[in-house]
Amino acid sequence: MDWDLTGYFQDFDAYEAFVGELETDCKRLVTSLSSVPALAPVSEATWAGAVDRYEAILARFSHASSYVGCLAAAEGHLERHQQAESRMARVGSELSKLGLEFVRALREVDDATFEGFAARPEVATAKPALARWRREGAHTMAPELEALAADLGNDGLHAWGRLYNRVSSDLTFTMTWPDGRTETLPVAQRRSLMASPDRAVRAAAFAGGNEAWGRASDVCGAALNHIAGTRIALDARRKRPSAIHGALEQAAISEATLEAMMSAVQGAASVSRKVLALKAKAMGRTTVGWFDLEAPFEVGAPESPIPWEEACGRVSRAFHRASAELGGYFDQCVSRRWIDFAPRAGKRPGAFCTSSEVTDETRIFMTYQGTAGDVSTLAHEAGHAFHAEAMRGIRPLARQYPMTLAESASTFGELLLADSLRKEGAIDDATRARMLGESLGDAVSFLLDIPVRYTFERAFYEERRRGELTVARTSELMSLAQRRVLGSVLEPGAEDPLFWASKLHFFLTDISFYNFPYTFGFLLSRALFQRYLEEGSAFMPKWVAFLRETGQADAHVVAARTLGEDLESEGFWGRAIASLEPDLAELEALAPKVFGVAG
Repeated sequence: MDWDLTGYFQDFDAYEAFVGELETDCKRLVTSLSSVPALAPVSEATWAGAVDRYEAILARFSHASSYVGCLAAAEGHLERHQQAESRMARVGSELSKLGLEFVRALREVDDATFEGFAARPEVATAKPALARWRREGAHTMAPELEALAADLGNDGLHAWGRLYNRVSSDLTFTMTWPDGRTETLPVAQRRSLMASPDRAVRAAAFAGGNEAWGRASDVCGAALNHIAGTRIALDARRKRPSAIHGALEQAAISEATLEAMMSAVQGAASVSRKVLALKAKAMGRTTVGWFDLEAPFEVGAPESPIPWEEACGRVSRAFHRASAELGGYFDQCVSRRWIDFAPRAGKRPGAFCTSSEVTDETRIFMTYQGTAGDVSTLAHEAGHAFHAEAMRGIRPLARQYPMTLAESASTFGELLLADSLRKEGAIDDATRARMLGESLGDAVSFLLDIPVRYTFERAFYEERRRGELTVARTSELMSLAQRRVLGSVLEPGAEDPLFWASKLHFFLTDISFYNFPYTFGFLLSRALFQRYLEEGSAFMPKWVAFLRETGQADAHVVAARTLGEDLESEGFWGRAIASLEPDLAELEALAPKVFGVAG
């Protein structure tokens, strides 16, 4: 592994001792609270003390689970890491039971009692979390049933997610290079190959990868059916009105916010489709295949692979231009070896950032292969890392921010990178076009690719209510979603019917409808970035203040309070999408020079 994990534990034995104590302490607190009556003036002091004990356990859980997540992602083929994941899932079940005790305590208390408790100095800053527990009470089963669901989740819901992780860690595919050479590669390397400027390489990675995912599709299909089926059964018991209801709570956004955003995205689909149409022209085609979505615009000779040291330098310079605090923190991540980046067998696909609330350390995981897209991924994950740093010193219950607001920090980091690269000295038309293409490629991802996932997932859950779906029907729903969102710019027959199998996000069991927060974060980041362009470095303290509050209220409340923005207005999202149009117009104007085609 490239990263140094000794900041978590000196060795695996130290981790096992730590998690053993954590598991014991969690069970003890569950047992002790089970006999405490619901919140009332006479029990306020007991529950206030319990909040403090819960937060200590929550911080320790973040520490242990972050460590295990790092090990399992970097060396997922090792059995002891798989077993450690399973153990952390059991601890997570106990933690869920502990949270249910607070739901029980708060679900039926009157407003006066709740407000009095929340005003106590020792819990006042945790009031948003207490309010969420109180709201959850309307959608929880009887305590003994919730406890049973938590226990069964380890060997049911979460076990299906772990099975998928094991399959994806072990899966390899045959890559047939354009010169006829063949090579067996881990599927973790497929995504970078599908961002190659060579269409033959992209097509080969797509075909070889789908052959491999086809072999695993029965297992993946069973996992997806059972993950969804479990959620549907629990939603019915918890009296949730729809499959998306729980996701909205997890995302900490209102339904009005989601509807406003998705309506704006649908209404402005022509903007991102024009980007794909221009990419097709640059390739000498009139349409694109699904495997072309992450391809760079073909501008002159392909770029040479970007060395890792240069990638770090690019991100560092970009972050320092915006804020010495942000740039300095990224430099620390590199110098302290907090990033695992090298391609190798056994690594899981994807990229993520994780952090410990005990040590306030972060770690970044990715598979770096030298593409410009990989550099953007580094900036993206480093944005996540700085978000955790911005919340240093805040109590654990006020640090549990939702996916929606998490993605705004990471995508903002990507925008800072793109802006910095454009400003680094005089650049020729080809370089300018390449950079514009990379920026607009993000729009394709977040305004077309992500809506495809959202459209597919809603359709899948709707049909799953009536019974299990076959692999063929699941694949058909994916193709239909791609056709619906991309429209005529997608070449007939060039869909990716197995995208549901190859995309990890559909198999995450801690959160449902994982994907729409990316679009949310992308557009919110663009809106914030426009503010940065207008206000300069004076905006950065406002941005940091926004990040610090992301765990303390719903997204539209935080945005209104710290930035004065209305997220429940379609106009807000429409303006964010409109910020893409100048870049698209400039790229279209450059097209005759750099692509040899009309814009």
